[in-house]
Amino acid sequence: MYAVIEDSGQQFRVSEGDVLNVDLRDITEDATTLEFDRVLLVGSEDATKVGTPYVDGAKVVANIVEAEFKGKKVQHFTLRRRKASKRKVGHRQRYIRVKIAKIEA
Repeated sequence: MYAVIEDSGQQFRVSEGDVLNVDLRDITEDATTLEFDRVLLVGSEDATKVGTPYVDGAKVVANIVEAEFKGKKVQHFTLRRRKASKRKVGHRQRYIRVKIAKIEA
């Protein structure tokens, strides 16, 4: 069974046991699970449910593997030729690593 979920403007295709990185959000320190209720599609070998825009009653439950970590550094460099103007900006996005435990349709 697999599902397509929406989180922070991104869509992810997940199955049970998948590990993925989602954007950091405010959660309590003792939280161990995370629920995604914006499920766009639930599919299996037998049938597929497509939501309009979300599937009613469907949710994906994930266990938190790593509470907060930073991704790779992304650097942006702007140069205006012959103007002696350059700018270099770096950014590291913060994520939560989760493992998909259960897909409920």
